[in-house]
Amino acid sequence: QVLLVESGGKLVQAGSSLTLSCAASGRIFSRTATGWFRQAPGKEREFVSAINWPGDRTDYAESVKGRFTIYRDDAKNTVYLQMTSLKPEDTAIYYCATTPTYDAGVYSTQNLYPYWGQGTQVTVSS
Repeated sequence: QVLLVESGGKLVQAGSSLTLSCAASGRIFSRTATGWFRQAPGKEREFVSAINWPGDRTDYAESVKGRFTIYRDDAKNTVYLQMTSLKPEDTAIYYCATTPTYDAGVYSTQNLYPYWGQGTQVTVSS
């Protein structure tokens, strides 16, 4: 079984920066694609960003392009989401998800990911 643990979420002011981590343990696949999703109160969970294996392709939601950066450190089995210029509308629970992959695809669709973390809360105050 794959265990994903997100960390780094906290309360910050608008305009601040924050980096989230998604650490994998347990069954480690040699090739994985990973995505970040978020769910704000009263809203459905939505795609934020994704990265392929080996990390040369990324994808971002329009709402975070130019502000968020996803990257991976396979030596640490960790994927990061660097968030800058945070806005109150970025407030949400952020989840990471991963899937073993046999191509170099980057996936923005939630149902392509079988393994999910428990989430980390990010709150941006105005």
